[in-house]
Amino acid sequence: MKKLLFTAALTLASPLLWAFTAADLAQMLQKPANVQGAFVQERRLKSLSKPMIAEGRFVLVPQKGLLWHMQKPFDNRLRIRADGIMQWNGRNWAADGGKMSGRSRQTGLLLDLLGGNIQGLEQHFELKLNGTPQKWTLRLTPKTVLMKQIFNHIDISGGSVVQRVELHEKQGDVMVMRFERVQAGRDLDEFARQAL
Repeated sequence: MKKLLFTAALTLASPLLWAFTAADLAQMLQKPANVQGAFVQERRLKSLSKPMIAEGRFVLVPQKGLLWHMQKPFDNRLRIRADGIMQWNGRNWAADGGKMSGRSRQTGLLLDLLGGNIQGLEQHFELKLNGTPQKWTLRLTPKTVLMKQIFNHIDISGGSVVQRVELHEKQGDVMVMRFERVQAGRDLDEFARQAL
């Protein structure tokens, strides 16, 4: 009997046996005050032999918004917040005038992905999480009619922060975003502070 009680106590006390859940992932991704780094975005279109590649920097402040500063192949700054997408025109933030409305759902989805908004994701996707807090993968399979029309699935992977996102679109195109030199909790520069 003592042996059985000892085994049960050991099992309950071992954190390696506890499951890493989507709620745990959300809490971990929302923990830093901000996340900053570089990104490489590769878009593979079925109709093109070579991928289109964009590079730049990003700043994410969970619950507030995302600055997406593409530097190559051309300079473009977007601010994504709950109130919509705005573009920097060199002097101030301006509404897109409808030009980016087709991208708005995908960009809002990116905000949910990077910011760990699991509740927002669960509205549109079935979530399957594997791994540990140090190395995890999350597959999103569409469950709403709209998302089923756009995506086959989305794969996200990372550790304490998101490191890679792959969007597999219905028509066969794939977008891969890699996040590099990522730092959490670093002071924001003046531009980011004012924008977010």
